[in-house]
Amino acid sequence: MRRLLLRNGREENQAADDDDQDDDEHNQSGHAGAFAERGSRCIALPVNELANRLDRPVVLVGLMGVGKSTVGRRLARRLGLPFVDSDAEIEDAAGLSPAEVFERYGENDFRDGERRLVARLIEGDLRVIATGGGAYIDERTRQLLNERSITVWLDAPVDILAERTSRRDTRAQLRNGDPKGTLQRLATERRPSYEQAHIHVKSGNGAHGDVVDAIVAALDDYLSKGS
Repeated sequence: MRRLLLRNGREENQAADDDDQDDDEHNQSGHAGAFAERGSRCIALPVNELANRLDRPVVLVGLMGVGKSTVGRRLARRLGLPFVDSDAEIEDAAGLSPAEVFERYGENDFRDGERRLVARLIEGDLRVIATGGGAYIDERTRQLLNERSITVWLDAPVDILAERTSRRDTRAQLRNGDPKGTLQRLATERRPSYEQAHIHVKSGNGAHGDVVDAIVAALDDYLSKGS
């Protein structure tokens, strides 16, 4: 895991991950959730002005499969900011997938390396960052992110997460014969931590663009309140 601490984070967009298979044309039903009713306002919102008001990176947190990478890339394009995926950075630094690192070194060492990497990613230029599902659960990582970034919890029903994560066997914690049960347990256990994020956006089977609209509206409200 030491190699995770020695590499600089890349600024360019990462290749699409599992969640990118959820193309918008297959997700026109449903809604974006808590802030969906603000969609029309989002379209008119001067996004460049919003980006100019940001003084911290925007960090997406939430369970695996919720769409942090997919939504994060779109949000970054909307705001004109770089995007980085912490899981992709782990793989780039370690030469192993996050699941392989997790299995080889154990959760404690994985979380320690992940925390140091995330701490580096939030320094420097503004950007949008997608984190791994368990990153925000680590108390020190959560405190660091809440102090130095705007944290956005993406929240989706377990049934949707189970369907998305079943497409590829890349999640170490789901290789136990009962992935849906594991996701339900993680959702229950991690909810108190995710609830500490600055912004909460619910998503379902709606288009990813609607979720981005919801985040933009929520960011505007958050910054307008001087948070």
